[in-house]
Amino acid sequence: MQVVVADATPLHYLILIDAVHVLPRIFEKIHVPIEIRDELTCEGTPLPVRTWMQHPPLWLEVLATPIVTSVDSSLESLDSGERAAIVLAESMCADLLLIDDRAGAILAQRRGLAVTGTLGVLDLASRGGMLDLRDAFVRLQRTNFRYPPSLMEMLLEEERNRKNRGV
Repeated sequence: MQVVVADATPLHYLILIDAVHVLPRIFEKIHVPIEIRDELTCEGTPLPVRTWMQHPPLWLEVLATPIVTSVDSSLESLDSGERAAIVLAESMCADLLLIDDRAGAILAQRRGLAVTGTLGVLDLASRGGMLDLRDAFVRLQRTNFRYPPSLMEMLLEEERNRKNRGV
């Protein structure tokens, strides 16, 4: 089983677009640090996300973030959730970190972690026949999700090519 750790934003947006159900089908289990749970249940988070996180499914495991004994200044520029997700992923020798924040993803990669974000998860789900990418992107565009349109177009083109080949 793959060890997968998630930051807040992929969960946040997958819940908002009603696509969070693909996560256990792709990865079986997702681990999140307590900081992410707290971020997704705080007052400023959209109600559907807060409600979902207050009663998380069994495939989502909330864990305490390991205490880092040495100060790592490279993590200081990130918010506490991203920091915690990276530290948890490192401590678990995670196979994958789900993170959308560009600075966090770059830092995680520099630290040897494999990363993907919300668009990557949606692409994996599309490849597995779990959802239609165009429909998911339309729902995602109704949120405040920031994305490079060129990346969305590239993923849609790949999906069209797969469908045309019957893959």
